[in-house]
Amino acid sequence: MHQTVLLHEAVDALVTKPDGRYVDCTYGRGGHSQAITNRLDAKGSLLAMDKDSDAVVDASTRFAGDDRVTVVHDSFKNVAQHVAKPVDGILLDLGVSSPQLDSAGRGFSFMADGPLDMRMDTDHGITAGEWLESAEESEIVRVLRTYGEERFAKRIARSIVEVRQTQKIDRTKFLVEIVEAAIPVKEKNKHPATRSFQAIRIHINQELEELKECLADVVDLLASGGRLVVISFHSLEDRIVKRFIRDMARGTLPAKLPIFDRDVARSLKPIGKAVRAGQDEIAHNRRSRSAIMRIAEKL
Repeated sequence: MHQTVLLHEAVDALVTKPDGRYVDCTYGRGGHSQAITNRLDAKGSLLAMDKDSDAVVDASTRFAGDDRVTVVHDSFKNVAQHVAKPVDGILLDLGVSSPQLDSAGRGFSFMADGPLDMRMDTDHGITAGEWLESAEESEIVRVLRTYGEERFAKRIARSIVEVRQTQKIDRTKFLVEIVEAAIPVKEKNKHPATRSFQAIRIHINQELEELKECLADVVDLLASGGRLVVISFHSLEDRIVKRFIRDMARGTLPAKLPIFDRDVARSLKPIGKAVRAGQDEIAHNRRSRSAIMRIAEKL
């Protein structure tokens, strides 16, 4: 069952006026989008986006007949292509959604056997299995280290390359078995395939690159006083968001020196400290334990 992470905290931070224009860049299964529309009056509007066609079907069904809502099937990296004029809030709920994890047929989970796909947009790109079949060993090592921070990346990559010479690695359970056999030391309370599956998924979907592309556009898309709200689920995502907000808040210096503080061109200001799920939410939704939310406002 899908449980929206930091639902009330995110919507409270995002929706500053009922007649505003808002964008949910990662619809998922609509928890945030529904809560946003519940706060809007007849003049308010919401653009709901997702690259997953299943999510788009859900959104189109949920908001059928609601003229305030526009549903778009696209990656959030292309949000600027769908926003005609400045908006009052942009929401990003990053990572994989619960329905994607729960469906064995999508290949995201190491807990159930299914085809090794991992694509968020099943209409485009190569599957995780296809990538593992052709990637150089050095490339697999790089992906596991960079996106999964996997210390046994070399061992795992070597095993994958050896196995694929005689067998096709196209099922999640088979990849799990290869990873488990390659790792000499198991982490307490962490499945040995966690880091590898995360790394491969991020690479297949170009998640960090798409996040950077999206953030590069949000300042221009936001109206003055508009809010950017981003929920991340691992350190790589959060580091990008944190640095982006910090850099936009510091601003750029003009050519002339010395300068007054008022001369610094700043784009955003951070709102409050990073927000994490409370103990009650974590108790009911284990996935929320790693969530971290950052909020910024357009100056």
